[in-house]
Amino acid sequence: MNATLPTAEALRAALAGLLDGLPPKQAAQAVDRLIANYRGTTPTDAPVLRDRSDVAAYAAYRMPATFEAVRSALAALQEAAPDWAPATHTDIGGGTGAASWAVAGAWEGPRTTVLDWAEPALALGRELAEVSGIPALRAAEWRRARIGAGLELAPVDLVTVSYVLKELTADVRSALVDTAAAAARAVVVVEPGTPDGYARIIEARDRLIAAGLKVAAPCPHSDACPIEPGTDWCHFSARVSRSSLHRQVKGGSLPYEDEKFSYVVATRFDTEPVRARVTRKPQIRKGQVLLDLCTRDEALRRSTVTKRHGELYRAARDTAWGDEWPPPHLPSPSGD
Repeated sequence: MNATLPTAEALRAALAGLLDGLPPKQAAQAVDRLIANYRGTTPTDAPVLRDRSDVAAYAAYRMPATFEAVRSALAALQEAAPDWAPATHTDIGGGTGAASWAVAGAWEGPRTTVLDWAEPALALGRELAEVSGIPALRAAEWRRARIGAGLELAPVDLVTVSYVLKELTADVRSALVDTAAAAARAVVVVEPGTPDGYARIIEARDRLIAAGLKVAAPCPHSDACPIEPGTDWCHFSARVSRSSLHRQVKGGSLPYEDEKFSYVVATRFDTEPVRARVTRKPQIRKGQVLLDLCTRDEALRRSTVTKRHGELYRAARDTAWGDEWPPPHLPSPSGD
């Protein structure tokens, strides 16, 4: 990544500088309400972020985690299409701009438009972008728009929809995904890594495929998901470093947390999906590594990599949840 582009550290610095004046008790109360909304199941027809204190608490509580989850999804798109870069980007329901920070960190110079129905969120997003020092973020357009069935989008290279679908009713979710699919060359949808978040991702995935897009990530294919509904869910994990402000607002003591998320990336241009994706944390045992995989032939299977596999075994010990398997420069184990 170009050193001039935004990083998680730069985002935390921007948040700390803007949120110093927020009383901890007020922040904690707002966070409690936001957690209830985040973990709840009831869609709303009004903005979740109501005022400046809500937005400030949200920024401290959720922006670093959202940034890391979207950054992971964008990295998968870059792996599948290393020669493609968006010139234009629309962040639907972008709020304070976490996904836009991730996009600006993945590619240099996309023209970003952030759409959200909460003006306080847009206002803080503008402030964060201004102090970022990143030209693409400082040039972003922050536009108030109702995120609903009547949303209109101009043609755009990339659309991101992160942690938005759970706030919408089923018919509005469908309309929003269809609108994104019609307007964009690439669509990235991210939701919480929960069973219901995964269900929304599968719903979006199906609609994107029906609209003529092909899945670039995380799946190795665009066929039906092999997971039997109700038996499991596909999700991944991103490590999030906690600033002192983040720990204060969330009431935690650890210097990090793991953000669980589900996502889908679909495109109208050709990509090269992975041969297989590691769908669980690898189990490292004496002389062997157990990898749970989703493969191109739709099968979910476990691969056992042992010392006899030599370089593959060494690679397996370094493989993480969500990675491609095997690494691009190595062949598949015999029998796989």
